[in-house]
Amino acid sequence: MNFDKNNVHKILIIKPEAIGDVLLATPVIENLRHNFPDAQINFLTRSYCAEVLIGNPYLDRVLTFNINASGGDSSLCLIRNIHKQKYDLIIDLFGNPRTAIIVFNSDAKYRIGYRFKWRALAYNIKIKPRGSVVHNIEFNLDSLHALGLEIITSKPSFYLNAVHTEFADEFFERNNLNNSPVIGMNPSGTWQTKVWPAEKFAELGKKLSSGNNRILLFWGYGEEKTLAGKIAKEIGDSALLIPETDIKYMGSLAKKCSLFITNDTGPMHIAWVLGVNVAAIFGPTNSKLQGPLSKNSVIIRNEELSCLGCNLTKVSDCPYQHKCMKNLSVEYVYDKILKSGFLK
Repeated sequence: MNFDKNNVHKILIIKPEAIGDVLLATPVIENLRHNFPDAQINFLTRSYCAEVLIGNPYLDRVLTFNINASGGDSSLCLIRNIHKQKYDLIIDLFGNPRTAIIVFNSDAKYRIGYRFKWRALAYNIKIKPRGSVVHNIEFNLDSLHALGLEIITSKPSFYLNAVHTEFADEFFERNNLNNSPVIGMNPSGTWQTKVWPAEKFAELGKKLSSGNNRILLFWGYGEEKTLAGKIAKEIGDSALLIPETDIKYMGSLAKKCSLFITNDTGPMHIAWVLGVNVAAIFGPTNSKLQGPLSKNSVIIRNEELSCLGCNLTKVSDCPYQHKCMKNLSVEYVYDKILKSGFLK
């Protein structure tokens, strides 16, 4: 299909999950605004990811939906609402059955998506998926290349305001953290196969807390607070937990850390996008495709294994019991962090 920019006045980007993936889609927003300065640009995502996009100056609206615990949702209502909006251009950066059906029923003149099996039928401009060969950012930007649009940036954006900054400043002042190097630790993650064992985080924290260093434990959902609390207790008096908060305030705390040690999770991406020194621990996922791209980031992996980056993120899938994470030693991680030069 021939694409005419002059026919585009209302745009919808779809990326329903997860926090890190939505963050890595933000360059698409800024580039679209550059190419369509007067268009209405909206973004559809799940409610828990909306905070990633709040405050983005290149967006007009963030649209959200939820999926309940039984797996059902209000898809029919969502499909009808998107259809009523009469978008000229819809870009589906996800391509699962739900998003494909939304796009197919949207009545948009230009419907862009990836050639994922039958879902490709939903789109009239189809993109060859390159998720296995390029970084996730470039995977997203392929949608704009397909339209022949000018790309002016590939850097993700995460916007904090003065309230977030003041919150972090007050927390650091109240807990006497301003006179010591503060090392952030993010020991949790949605996928257990991507999580370095908690006892190893605790041991690493003990080694790093020697001298004047303080350890700040990050946590997000469910049982993560309990896990972070156990690690902090093991480390001792130099460790404390961040308070219960949303991801904007979490980002403001991470930004004040001298170093952020983390599994491959959404907070990892938030930290490097905010310019924090990051030590990212990887195993089944490929850091070249999903990892931080900043110069002040170090990737730590169990280099003795040849199966790294297999993407077998289900516990039952790995024939080696996920040795990539379980056998990654504290001494090795500690040595990599010291050699990074991030701690003075």
